[in-house]
Amino acid sequence: MNIAVYPGTFDPITNGHFDLIERGARMFDRVILAIAESPSKRPTLDLETRIALAREVCRDLPNTEVIGFSSLLTSFMREQQANIILRGLRAVSDFEYELQLANMNRAQYPELESVFLTPALENSYISSTIVREIARLGGDISSLVHPQVAQALHKHYNS
Repeated sequence: MNIAVYPGTFDPITNGHFDLIERGARMFDRVILAIAESPSKRPTLDLETRIALAREVCRDLPNTEVIGFSSLLTSFMREQQANIILRGLRAVSDFEYELQLANMNRAQYPELESVFLTPALENSYISSTIVREIARLGGDISSLVHPQVAQALHKHYNS
């Protein structure tokens, strides 16, 4: 069984993320969206909210599961008996960093493979950072995220 883990903070989960999750769900037996607690990144949304939003976004993908984690990724992968890391590459500038991570992960867990997908063209410019900034400034993010995510960000920035 090929179990892929798509790790990240998903602060928030975007249409670009969902594009990769959906495509990964067609490629692998199971896809685990691994939402990192990442306190050092100081996420805008707390871990429970990010997990709940990701579960809502992925609810129609039966072979997809959302799990929060705070351990080393390779430890999480072993716990889940996963052998594939799924990552997205938006631009050439992402590649060098992702290659470094892939090699470090493989050094820690030799059976691990990293698979890189590029986003659909309409999602290639979307990042969680940009979505948060637009939402913070009161802009329209409805074409960039699931409606529940837009609502959660609107509530966060307007409360």
